Amino acid sequence: MKKRIIVVTGASSGFGRLVANALAQAGHVVYASMRETTGRNARQVADVAAYAREHGIDIRTLELDVSAQSSVDAGIATVIAAHGRLDVVVHNAGHMVFGPAEAFTPEQPAELYDINVISTQRVNRAVMPHMRKQGEGLLVWISSSSSAGGTPPYLSPYFAAKAGMDALAVQYARELSRWGIETSIIVPGAFTRGTNHFAHAGAPADMARVADYEAGPYAGFGKQIQDAFAKIVPAEADPDAVARAVATVVDTPFGERPFRVHIDPSDDGASVAFAVIDRIRNEMLHRVGLGDLLKPRIAGQQ
Repeated sequence: MKKRIIVVTGASSGFGRLVANALAQAGHVVYASMRETTGRNARQVADVAAYAREHGIDIRTLELDVSAQSSVDAGIATVIAAHGRLDVVVHNAGHMVFGPAEAFTPEQPAELYDINVISTQRVNRAVMPHMRKQGEGLLVWISSSSSAGGTPPYLSPYFAAKAGMDALAVQYARELSRWGIETSIIVPGAFTRGTNHFAHAGAPADMARVADYEAGPYAGFGKQIQDAFAKIVPAEADPDAVARAVATVVDTPFGERPFRVHIDPSDDGASVAFAVIDRIRNEMLHRVGLGDLLKPRIAGQQ
């Protein structure tokens, strides 16, 4: 197995940390990046170091704030200076909010879009010159089954942002394949345990609008949604399955990696919908003579 240099964004907790652990356990050099490596994340930094020592693996923390281009550039430069290359980036950084769509101020969805979508653009702009020069690389995007599957209300700004990220991932795949850069999109469904998504979710800023909903026909609706999904997500649903899927993709030979991988305990239908959506998109590329964009070009090929 080739040892790869990997950066995982948003790896202080949740899927990001699980993915970083799994990739390091698989023998790779992994940078678990986070907004800051002091202050509020000091405990996570210490935990990563302890985990690395305990398991004898190479997982390191990296200060990289995906909301600031200067921080992204500095973080990626640190990795390149240490290794001379960067083989894999896992786009995981993101944030969830929960509440009636109307109760979020316009600035809140804009901020959420920045965290979940624009952040990937900042990272790509820092990374792509190096990967293009290498002639080989891999982008792994942690998407969401909400982009094509059944979705509950009260998560509108988050779902809109994840759909935007998924669309960006698809287009980047086409624009990077001739450079020899491969794309895999991981599509998790709902996991109600082990990721702290609901515990860490943001809330609407306009509490007066929230009060209107709670005083009307949607009284108690937030709890109703969470209870309903707790019932359809199997108790044994393990978010580590997402991390294992990423590790499998990374260790799959170049050119053979799947474009999408679904890990959906609740079976919300995204795997069926995306199969149709991706097939239609692929057929269009073939129709216009651009079918080569569907596979990464091997270095040296024309």
